[in-house]
Amino acid sequence: MSEIGTKKETRVAYGETLVELGAMNEKVVVMDADLSGSTKTAMFKKVYPDRFFNAGIAEGNMVGVAAGLAASGYTVFVSSFAMFASGRAFEQIRNTAAYPNLNVKICASHAGITVGADGATHQCLEDIGIMRTIPHMTVINPADAVEARLAILAAAKHNGPVYMRFGRSAVPVVFDADTYKFDIGKGVQLVEGSDVTLVATGITVEMALEASEILKNRGISARVINMATIKPIDREILVKASRETGVIVTSEEHNIIGGLGSAVCEALCEEAPCIVERVGIRDSFGRSGSVNDLLKYYKLTAEEIVSRAEIALKRAGKR
Repeated sequence: MSEIGTKKETRVAYGETLVELGAMNEKVVVMDADLSGSTKTAMFKKVYPDRFFNAGIAEGNMVGVAAGLAASGYTVFVSSFAMFASGRAFEQIRNTAAYPNLNVKICASHAGITVGADGATHQCLEDIGIMRTIPHMTVINPADAVEARLAILAAAKHNGPVYMRFGRSAVPVVFDADTYKFDIGKGVQLVEGSDVTLVATGITVEMALEASEILKNRGISARVINMATIKPIDREILVKASRETGVIVTSEEHNIIGGLGSAVCEALCEEAPCIVERVGIRDSFGRSGSVNDLLKYYKLTAEEIVSRAEIALKRAGKR
């Protein structure tokens, strides 16, 4: 039975999938930095306590130990909040996990402004930008719980380090678990369109789908692409969209500097330049508040995607 339309936290999908992986592969090990109840790695700990290690509030040490285990033949999933996983542990991720290209999978929860009341210190808006600058690193930002599960399974098979981004809040299930396919490095076109392309990642995929319907009612044909893998980004689907629609709007729950918007512009400026507008956090910190209020305050809404699409179309001389 399809769960489309229901809501589920991607971090819960992470915990459930770790348990699934534990049964599939005895070489899967999980580590956490004293946040297993929040990151949901506690689900794995309950079933496989001998393969779970709590490093305490020592994220750098956790990654160092994980690298040692990976060098010994294990596939290691390490977890903390995105702020700490990408920030405090950066040097160890770069030098001990990525440099030797080890199977350390950094799975960061509580990313973005949808952390809510915890405020700016815990609302990591820079992690995608930080992680995608590291050689060998793959960066994935799932749109919903269905894609999160598939991304985790794919990351386990992938040779090398992976950074995956999960949220605190429950988000709408967008994809059908029975039919949706996920491949690392591949964008997925969800809606056909010829006037403008909406390229979205994470929680903004659902917003982009809503925006496409609004634009359709205004006589504008909007293509929608889900770009779960930020690195390596799918240049082929982007170049095709640029050449066929000539206008692109990106959306992300992340700083527009260094995130999806930057990655799209970097890819297109080399092969198929076009008009681009970016929806996301505009070079600022987060703040405390309810999730809905924060999304409106930072203009992470379907309406803002529509507005940017109309601006982009005018810039391109298409309206």
